[in-house]
Amino acid sequence: MTGVTARKRGRPPRTESADTRDRILTAAREEFSERGYDKTSVRGIAKAAGVDSALVHHYFGTKEQIFEAAIEVAFAPALGAPEAVADGPLDQVGERLARFVFGVWENPTTRKPLLAIVRSAVNNDTAAAVFRRLVVSQVLRRIAGRLDLPDAELRAELAAAQLVGCAMLRYVIKVEPLASADLELIIARVAPVVQGHLTGP
Repeated sequence: MTGVTARKRGRPPRTESADTRDRILTAAREEFSERGYDKTSVRGIAKAAGVDSALVHHYFGTKEQIFEAAIEVAFAPALGAPEAVADGPLDQVGERLARFVFGVWENPTTRKPLLAIVRSAVNNDTAAAVFRRLVVSQVLRRIAGRLDLPDAELRAELAAAQLVGCAMLRYVIKVEPLASADLELIIARVAPVVQGHLTGP
């Protein structure tokens, strides 16, 4: 066609790529949060982001990979847990870790995406595997590395099980009286148990 400059096919310019990628990621987080892993589709994410589904695959690959990319951002506040373990005396690590974990859950801004992650992980094996990889590699192994004690990985997992179990009952299932109990009371009861897992005999 004369006088018309056709746009070249292929990858979009770098600035446009970053914007498109962020838009897809934002849409993915919203879709997974609202619908869960099973009911979310690549096509639905693409529609919410205003792009073609092929572009979603181009940037992220499979639905599993999109989910992993989406929850890495949502899970980011929890990645400070290993620093909470390392930052202070070892005999107070249980309280520091408990305060950190419950602090993340108490904050409405960080609670909503965490709820979406947990619900997806509970209801779908693929989502659970992605969540497990993230928790193990980014949190538990790093906590274990800071303990420098025998059976450090098992200790970190038991402490995490204690805290995640309490968080599930309080924030996800909302079992009373735990759901409405004073946070300081919960920390006072849970912290010594976490301490025992991490540094006990």
